[in-house]
Amino acid sequence: MGIVTRGFRGRRDPSAEKLPPGQYLTREFPVLSAGPTPDIPLDQWRFTIRTEDGAERSWTWRELLDLPSEQPTVDIHCVTKWSKLATRWEGVSVDTLLADVSTSARYALAHSYGGYSTNLPLADLRDGKAWIAYRYDGRDLPGEHGGPARLLVPHLYFWKSAKWVSGIELRADDTPGFWENLGYHNYGDPWREQRYTGD
Repeated sequence: MGIVTRGFRGRRDPSAEKLPPGQYLTREFPVLSAGPTPDIPLDQWRFTIRTEDGAERSWTWRELLDLPSEQPTVDIHCVTKWSKLATRWEGVSVDTLLADVSTSARYALAHSYGGYSTNLPLADLRDGKAWIAYRYDGRDLPGEHGGPARLLVPHLYFWKSAKWVSGIELRADDTPGFWENLGYHNYGDPWREQRYTGD
């Protein structure tokens, strides 16, 4: 008969340490959307940054693809409690897009084709924290996951990573987006379980 040390419960799953509180691990990539998937022809696609002064800088699809790309591998966490670890993306860093944009804004409002929006502090889009992603797991980003391009802000709950992104509006004031106006937390830090207003 073997001897079992009192209190021994087997090996701990090392991935559990990467999960924010209240989250569970999934191997799937669930599809959740606030509305229908828009169909955006690539020859009509534009991404625009508009400053608080009304100045604009835009990129066509071809111009976006011609910019230096990065391939971040990041964990993502949905407010509906699923997490997916070590997801592989390709896209353009928001730092690259902001490089020639003059602004003193402190906030950003991301806009999407289809009318969706979400707000973030501008600091959460800078310093290697966010991308305009157009490839996932080595393939073009499919429409149901936000293709042709989505905002990717992996350190916040995934509703902040706006699908079908069309632009970023830089603002002096913080203006709530779609889900924030419906009771979701204004910031959305998964490690602090900021799911809803008051969390």
